[in-house]
Amino acid sequence: MGEYNRSLAKNLLYPNLPAFTQALVKGLQVPDGFTSDSGLKKEILSALTVLMKNVPKQMSQYLGEVLGPVWQTLTTSAETYVNTTVNAREDADDPVDSDGEVLGFENLVFTIFEFVHVLVETTKHKQLVKRGVADLVYYLLLYMQMTEDQIENWSSNPDAFVEDEDEDSFAYSVRISAQDLLLVLCQELAEECGQGLVVAVGRHLERAAGQRAAGDPAWWKTHEAVMLALGSVRDLILDQVAKGHLQFDVTHFIQSVVLADLDPNFSPFLAGRALWCGSRFGQAVTEEMLDRFLQATVSALNHSPSPIIRVSGVRAVWGFCDYLKGSGHPGALQAYLPAILDGLVNLATQASSEVLSLILETCCTVVSVDASFTAANVGRISTLCLAVFIKANNDPVLVALVQDVVRELCASPACSSTLQTKFIPTLASILNASTDKVPPGMQAVALDMLEVMVRSSTPPLGDQLRTLNTDDNSTLQNGGECLRAYVSVAPDQVVAYRDTEGRSGLEYVVQVATQLLSPATSEHTATFVGRLITALIRRTGDHLGDNLDLLLRAVLSKLQGAESLTVVQNLVLVYAQLVHSQLEGVLTFLAGVPGPSGQSALHFVFTQWCSKQHLFFGAYEEKVSAVALAKVLEHGVTANDARLQGIVVQGDQVFSPEAARTRTRSQRLAHPEQWTQVPVLVKIFKLLINELANAIDSNMAKDDDEESEEECWEDDGEEAQANGDASLASAFAPSSAFPGYDADTVDDEEDPDAMNDPLYSLDLQQYLTTFITTFAQHPAFTAFVPHLNPHEQEVLQGIGVQC
Repeated sequence: MGEYNRSLAKNLLYPNLPAFTQALVKGLQVPDGFTSDSGLKKEILSALTVLMKNVPKQMSQYLGEVLGPVWQTLTTSAETYVNTTVNAREDADDPVDSDGEVLGFENLVFTIFEFVHVLVETTKHKQLVKRGVADLVYYLLLYMQMTEDQIENWSSNPDAFVEDEDEDSFAYSVRISAQDLLLVLCQELAEECGQGLVVAVGRHLERAAGQRAAGDPAWWKTHEAVMLALGSVRDLILDQVAKGHLQFDVTHFIQSVVLADLDPNFSPFLAGRALWCGSRFGQAVTEEMLDRFLQATVSALNHSPSPIIRVSGVRAVWGFCDYLKGSGHPGALQAYLPAILDGLVNLATQASSEVLSLILETCCTVVSVDASFTAANVGRISTLCLAVFIKANNDPVLVALVQDVVRELCASPACSSTLQTKFIPTLASILNASTDKVPPGMQAVALDMLEVMVRSSTPPLGDQLRTLNTDDNSTLQNGGECLRAYVSVAPDQVVAYRDTEGRSGLEYVVQVATQLLSPATSEHTATFVGRLITALIRRTGDHLGDNLDLLLRAVLSKLQGAESLTVVQNLVLVYAQLVHSQLEGVLTFLAGVPGPSGQSALHFVFTQWCSKQHLFFGAYEEKVSAVALAKVLEHGVTANDARLQGIVVQGDQVFSPEAARTRTRSQRLAHPEQWTQVPVLVKIFKLLINELANAIDSNMAKDDDEESEEECWEDDGEEAQANGDASLASAFAPSSAFPGYDADTVDDEEDPDAMNDPLYSLDLQQYLTTFITTFAQHPAFTAFVPHLNPHEQEVLQGIGVQC
């Protein structure tokens, strides 16, 4: 409720907070029995977590009373969890809710971890956690132990083992939750957590030694959890040891614990974890120890009967390759690379999806270690990739991993030719087959793969232009993107290419572009066509001749029927890109072509552009559009271009008291929205001011530290009154105002053509500030000022321009 009205918390919650908190604390202290159980304690902890997160200032005075019972719950729950779940030596007495559903004991543990998580990330409470971090980490390691259920499941299902133990896993368990909390502690309390972890590791190793001496078969779980913890925070440990802030002999630990645990007779899970841990600490081992680890890894891949050890061997290969390649000493791997590749290929032939994903990810690293070895074995690697592609072309994850390996191979001239020899005939047969002979979507995936090969290879490329008749949207889009790759990477080859009938490659590309722009095809086929046309103009413009006029008319025709913002933006940006390179030419073309409403196409395009500019997305696309508009404004003012000055578009919306009230549909139809009418150059200036405001907001959001949750409801009365009206200053918030959205992370930003454009790295705020301050010195500026609304005037005053 505080998100909507901060005063509600002050009036309704704060007066009742003391009694409510005391009742919650008392509920935590009641032993499990008739009146309390883990389900009730979970709900109590959830309530306390919400309070600690949202009203930390008010909860500070009760924290002393809360921490005692929470700590007691954490410690007593650990013993119960180990006995009932980790080692399954006792039956869990899980409570049942009113609906008859069993409330697992794990839910209470999750809630405890969430409570601690909130404390650590709250500045006011972080110091309290810091004091007991060593004891806290000790108990976290208890919770990180493998359970008997996990062992049983993973032993029979290696895919589940790979998925659950992946650092980016979507699975959730007490083990993963404890690991996540450890990572948070290391991030928020780095120095204290490093020291606390070393102390906890020592205690656990002593505990495991006692278990082992007493004949407890579960002793190995403690070692496994210790190695998991240390390997997960490797960077922190090595950094603090190197700086002298932490006394921990990593090499001795590897020698005395990790190498000793490689014996598979103890447990395949322990041996596998030891391999993984050794690969994580490659920089801390001697050459002799490294050699022992590599021998054990090769043996695990090729000879171990346990799928767990073989999968762990794959993980270890990735770790060792990544370390040795990064350290500049890949030579240590050379003697083992043939056996490693044998093991990976043999395991891949019998692996299912998750294990296969891990193998391909590891292959991508292996092929980057030694260029000569990769070139000598490119045939085997290409055959593996092609087999996976054919078998799993409907699996986007596996296809993406195959593409990663293909990129690595194509980047090497020694491998590219062999790879193309393997792949191209298969891709060609897929593309040439009738749609009823191949699985749905396979042709689109084949085109995507061909695009990857083209983008990753060094020209000259193989002549692989082919005709493909289809009406499938995905296939059309991917085909257009594939041809764009050809045009961008090897334009001379596209121009020089001739088929048996004498048709040039450029004719084929233009034919595809016009098909994508045809009014008869779906609107969504034109989603990326603007990029293709832009690439054609940039890279082959001198060879287009009359085709340029044909393409620009087709873009105009498609734009007239486009409704989707993505398509409109993509098509408008074709003209925006031309403004950068051929301003006079594009204005002349548009002015000489009739638009859909009887006026010129210039009027139509700028009406569309100006009405949609504030909705455009993608940092690069916004830069292209904004800079193009600035060039148009500069040209229109300095050249006194009558073609532009005669265009009138919508300015600002006019709001009336009647319009502000809720109206029926018939009333809205009878009294539609009203807008001011302004010259197009004025509208462009207003849009540039809006782009500047958005750029300023975006940069401020990046520079400022993320607002702490603890300030959410503090000082709410005065703050709400002071800022309440200011929050309404702008009717539309910039994209940076939305959590989780960052225009710089849009997928389009990774487009190689965009990254090669100087505009990609342009500081838009600086550019627009310079442009507008310079324009303000022009005599024509005074004619623009009366059209500016208060918000636009405020933005100008913020950069020193007086209106």
